[in-house]
Amino acid sequence: MAKINFGGVIEEVITAEEFTMQKAGEVLQKEIIAVLGDGVQGPGQSKNMRDNGINIIIGQRENGDSWDRAVADGFIPGKTLFPIKEAAKRGTIIQFLLSDAGQVALWPTVKSCLDEGNALCFSHGFGIVYKDQTRIIPPDNVDVILVAPKGSGRTVRNNFLEGSGINSSFAIHQDFTGKAEERANAIGIAIGSGYLFPTTFKKEVYSDLTGERGVLMGCLAGVMEAQYELLRKNGHSPSEAFNETVEELTQSLIRLVAENGMDWMFANCSTTAQRGALDWAPKFKEAVAPVFDDLYQRVLSGQETQRVLDSNSTADYKIKLEKELAQIRNSEMWQAGQAVRSLRPENRNLK
Repeated sequence: MAKINFGGVIEEVITAEEFTMQKAGEVLQKEIIAVLGDGVQGPGQSKNMRDNGINIIIGQRENGDSWDRAVADGFIPGKTLFPIKEAAKRGTIIQFLLSDAGQVALWPTVKSCLDEGNALCFSHGFGIVYKDQTRIIPPDNVDVILVAPKGSGRTVRNNFLEGSGINSSFAIHQDFTGKAEERANAIGIAIGSGYLFPTTFKKEVYSDLTGERGVLMGCLAGVMEAQYELLRKNGHSPSEAFNETVEELTQSLIRLVAENGMDWMFANCSTTAQRGALDWAPKFKEAVAPVFDDLYQRVLSGQETQRVLDSNSTADYKIKLEKELAQIRNSEMWQAGQAVRSLRPENRNLK
């Protein structure tokens, strides 16, 4: 492993230069990787591994949208595409990439297909860590590993096609064969990870659930709404409110942060913006810190897990979800966003 200084803390990471794609191919050459599910991660990871020459098959529900999408992606029924149970029986490494609620529902089926020495691979620690609620308890005679890309499945695929990759964490919950870590690293490289960093199943799921509900999605959406509504309440137009709240962030400032960090972004803005940001950042931190404390405690206690399982397991889940998403989509703020995006030069019919 390479030792990297992360802000004064030395961490060991695995790069693609150390654990090459050639080595990953050698580790996986006798394996059949069965990717189960068409959720957020399944399509991107499976196509990346296929493009890297890894022997993979797909397990999907027959005659459904996911089956049709897999066919459209070039997977062949009876050769590289099978019903979930058959794919699980054929695989030596089973990538369990169904939704968390889907994993709970199909665990008895998948468990019955595991043979001694197989590996059960997750991209999220949810099922294993909250076993009292999910009832996902693997048998003792298999490897249980995790490879968790730090981004959506769409980003995993797009970054791979662009040649950049996306960082992933990896963890070992159970090493029956003595080669669990090697298997995890090989899968991490094969799906196109930029680098791999070690974690545990618990740390992965605690940080992931917190991040999704916090800065990455929940907090971001809530803060954007609050600022947009404040500006509109004070007489600013939808276009102005949206540009100052979302467009400038996503099209300019966050790219500067990605390029060289927050300090570099501050340094490349006006002195007025610098002063305001430096003064107000601590105020926002102090205001939201108690909310994050509450969020993290709910993640640790399993309350967030129960909320997910209760909500996502109902028969009308997708109907209710679409109503919630439609409420966001049809709000003035995101209708304004649709109009703003349509006016970007790349989206206009410029001659």
